[in-house]
Amino acid sequence: MSDPYKYLVLHGRKPVYEALEEGLEIACIHLSQKATGEIIQNIKSLANARGIRIEITTENRISALSKSGQHQGIAADLKAQRMQSLPHFLSERNGRKHQTYVVVLDGVHNPANVGMIIRTVTAAGLDGIIIPDKGTAKINPVAIKASAGTVFKAPIVRVDTTSNAIDQLIENRFEIVGLETSGESLYQVELPERMALVLGNETSGLNEETIGKLSKIISIPLANNIESLNVAASAAIASYEIFRRSLAI
Repeated sequence: MSDPYKYLVLHGRKPVYEALEEGLEIACIHLSQKATGEIIQNIKSLANARGIRIEITTENRISALSKSGQHQGIAADLKAQRMQSLPHFLSERNGRKHQTYVVVLDGVHNPANVGMIIRTVTAAGLDGIIIPDKGTAKINPVAIKASAGTVFKAPIVRVDTTSNAIDQLIENRFEIVGLETSGESLYQVELPERMALVLGNETSGLNEETIGKLSKIISIPLANNIESLNVAASAAIASYEIFRRSLAI
């Protein structure tokens, strides 16, 4: 892989088989020496027919690539066209592309929520969704399914930690806005033209270090004594409000 940030590692026999059937762009399939069975033979046949390289390797190698013990002896490098590193993304968002809206995940642990947020942010036309490698759920088969395959065309931005992401965004003149249950109403607050909207953990919200770096906190008004919304639902509401505002700029 020339640029590891362009690829997602998918593991598990059924997910890899389905990726092949759907014609997704696969750079390489890593197959354990011990992997056998009908579906493995079908995977080999499909990969050979498409000219996809198969690397026969060890179980330990598959575990290291997939960062999972549930890989079933197989992993695949899938190319995501718009995925990139945060420094590369920031280098392209200056000058005429000054106006930029991104969503940053801060400890979102449910991969289904990650997948739904990816789909929503992409559908709303925001410029990027920053997904840290640490502290947030991986883009795994559950996330891919929840996104309905959007991950392969989504503007996903990769970084090591949320804290590092926010520091780089601040250095690049972004205002950091947190979405919480308390704060100024999303519908009344003035939104900056260069903004990072940070979404927190499903249960505990934003962590203390993140809160200390925020420019402001905003909230979604709730009626009928509803205390909070699912983070994916909140992402959808906020993303489309940002999109609506951007049309007027």
